[in-house]
Amino acid sequence: MLPWRPATAPALSAAVRCLSSGAVNITVPLNFWAGQRRISQENRKENVYEPATGRVLCHLEQCGEEEVGQAVTAAKSAFGPWSKMSGMERARIMIEAAYLIENRREEIAEMEVVNNGKSITEARLDVDSARLCIEYYAGLARTLAGQHVQLSGGSFAYTRREPLGVCVGIGAWNYPFQIAAWKSAPALACGNSMVFKPSPVTPVTAVLLAEIYAKAGAPEGLFNVVQGGQETGSLLCHHPDVAKVSFTGSVPTGQKIMEMASKGIKPVTLELGGKSPLIIFKDSDLENAVRGALMANFLSQGQVCSNGTRVYVQKDILPEFVEEVVKRTHAITIGDPLLESTRMGALVNRPHLDKVLSFVEQAKKEGATVLCGGEPFVPSDPKLRGGYYMTPCVLGDCTDEMTCVKQEIFGPVMSVLSFKTEQEVLQRANNTTMGLAAGVFTRDMTRAHRLVEQLEAGSCFINNYNITPVEVPFGGFKMSGIGRENGQVTIEFYSQLKTVFVEMGDVDSLF
Repeated sequence: MLPWRPATAPALSAAVRCLSSGAVNITVPLNFWAGQRRISQENRKENVYEPATGRVLCHLEQCGEEEVGQAVTAAKSAFGPWSKMSGMERARIMIEAAYLIENRREEIAEMEVVNNGKSITEARLDVDSARLCIEYYAGLARTLAGQHVQLSGGSFAYTRREPLGVCVGIGAWNYPFQIAAWKSAPALACGNSMVFKPSPVTPVTAVLLAEIYAKAGAPEGLFNVVQGGQETGSLLCHHPDVAKVSFTGSVPTGQKIMEMASKGIKPVTLELGGKSPLIIFKDSDLENAVRGALMANFLSQGQVCSNGTRVYVQKDILPEFVEEVVKRTHAITIGDPLLESTRMGALVNRPHLDKVLSFVEQAKKEGATVLCGGEPFVPSDPKLRGGYYMTPCVLGDCTDEMTCVKQEIFGPVMSVLSFKTEQEVLQRANNTTMGLAAGVFTRDMTRAHRLVEQLEAGSCFINNYNITPVEVPFGGFKMSGIGRENGQVTIEFYSQLKTVFVEMGDVDSLF
């Protein structure tokens, strides 16, 4: 077996080097409303850990009822002037925010690495996605318009696309900065304001986006950040001045948020979990299929909701595919996520690492074969030895009844299964309560389109995987969520339609 390759160290920016060495912790407030960082009056603080080292990075100040109220009030105040601006005026501020993100790309990416544990290479792409999303919706803000309908007798009707008001965004820990942008950009483009709650596990970078919007010229209170866990989220969902909730995270939490929002008949967008199939036919370009499988399983240490973790490979090419996937998986460089050479950083925290490793142990008990990985990894660098690392895992001899195939693991664990026929694999692929994504690798485009039409998933890929351009809607079927992120259609989820009838003649009354 090939040895795992640890990464070794180059020069870093002074601030991040200090953070990564544990010499300095983040002490500035991470809450932000009404135009500035705020200290919570709540006395409850929780440790936040740097995944790469296991050291305490900062202390999370949770927001209670008073702080949530202040943030919502600030957002409500900003909503008035912001909603009255033209789309062109809003777009100018959003474009300026995108420009500021571009200028601070490296700083934000490095903080995201320290905050989340993913590689610096991936973090830069996340920052780029955030910037592009804001640019895209700045463009759409200029085009928002209603419809004119001519009626008989010179009368007519028209529609107005109007903002909702104060929107709440609740983010996940796997893409902290990107998700904050994906939720705020369409909301702001439509004329809404937002209160955003990051995951308490990764609280550091959302406040950077709040400062960027403020510096770009947004009204005070337009984009606010409150830190906290379940209690803070509940306060936001139940607040009477909140018009909409958008959440990214697990299915059970999404169900609770939907229930809370229903008390006020508030619309929700839910981007939830997945257990997505990746189907590889024998006529596939094997090199691309292997690359696709790796992208479908090991991005962000496997902590991606859309990952294609059920890899169905046609029996004729199974041995060849497995041999190549295992060889490539062994070659993944694990270690310090701030290094250019690293391709897999640390998982987000110790409990999650233990949970992912327990899935591997359960798979072995149920008869799966560990073809590689699935073990804790200790980097050679002393400062990283307390970090949350594991070797990426490929499981063979999997069956559809196994826990590793049925449940979302949310870690670098690929389950490989074989199939014989198209109809068989289609039935097995759809046999899940979730439907976030699916992928097909084949040279037969007729078959690819035929299969995609029948796959019960909101985001499907043909001969690629985990590609998320901001111009294209992203979201799931079944228990993987409601609504969409990105793309033009998302405007409909952050606005409401008003119909106006104009009578040009006399009233024709029955009385």
